[in-house]
Amino acid sequence: MATAPDSAEHLDHADIEAAAERIAGLVRPITLARAEPGVPVWLALEHLQHTGSFKARGAANFVEAHHLSGALPAAGVTIASGGNAGLACAWAAARRGVPATVFLPATAPAVKVERLRGYRAQVRLTGSEYAQALAASRDWAAESGALESHAYDHPLIAAGAGTLLDEIHRALPEVDTVVVAAGGGGLFAGIATAAARHGIRTVAVEPERCRALNAALEAGRPVDVDVDSVAADSLGARRATEMALRAARHGDTVSVLVTDEQIVTARRALWRERRLAVEHAAATALAALRSGAYRPAEDERVCVVLCGANTDPADLTP
Repeated sequence: MATAPDSAEHLDHADIEAAAERIAGLVRPITLARAEPGVPVWLALEHLQHTGSFKARGAANFVEAHHLSGALPAAGVTIASGGNAGLACAWAAARRGVPATVFLPATAPAVKVERLRGYRAQVRLTGSEYAQALAASRDWAAESGALESHAYDHPLIAAGAGTLLDEIHRALPEVDTVVVAAGGGGLFAGIATAAARHGIRTVAVEPERCRALNAALEAGRPVDVDVDSVAADSLGARRATEMALRAARHGDTVSVLVTDEQIVTARRALWRERRLAVEHAAATALAALRSGAYRPAEDERVCVVLCGANTDPADLTP
């Protein structure tokens, strides 16, 4: 089984700067849109990224780092995913001409499975939860010699995600707060690490029944949680990573929870009011503002990350 050039759990801003150099020209720069005229709230439209989510940043960084170090095997890359990380991994692997084998729970949305096959990935549906797909992916890596990637628990993946915050800061140097959905913690860890460098608050938003980071902060360590949410395909990790917990402790972090009903309402509002079709995980961040789970100060300048768009638009209207 191939190993990563950097498999430590430590993440700092230098890792994010190195990631930005590796993936320059490979990913789409962030697009920002004002939420309402005269209101200091912006939307970071990362659902417009390659493969439809922020995951392309981490996957590009992961694959490029291994390619540059000579550690990218002919057997390619394998990953377990709820869908978005697999899409990004397949895209990044295809760019380097190596295969990708992606393990997903059988409950993964059909739209993500179809898109994976469009990127020429070998798709393996295994079990009903991410943890079962992860075990199968690890077995395949050991058997085939493929490089094992991870949907979120790797510093190269998190560092790639963190480049998003640096781009937001360059475009909006006055921003006070970034609001982002949190799952296993890759996006959150990267964004919170970069935000701490720039003195920006990070608001981590999770579904009430999918609260891995919130529970870790409450317990003081990563703990297992139940996973039962409309956004579980993207945010359904059973526990947060040590890397995410460390990032939360070292920065100005606020953890809030929203209901599935609030997530669905925010997602439909984005479509109805702006014609933005995003997945439930992307709407989770906005739900924190719409529901009042996070209430900015009157003059607080806020950026909300819309992190992905791999969704079936058929259910966007009641």
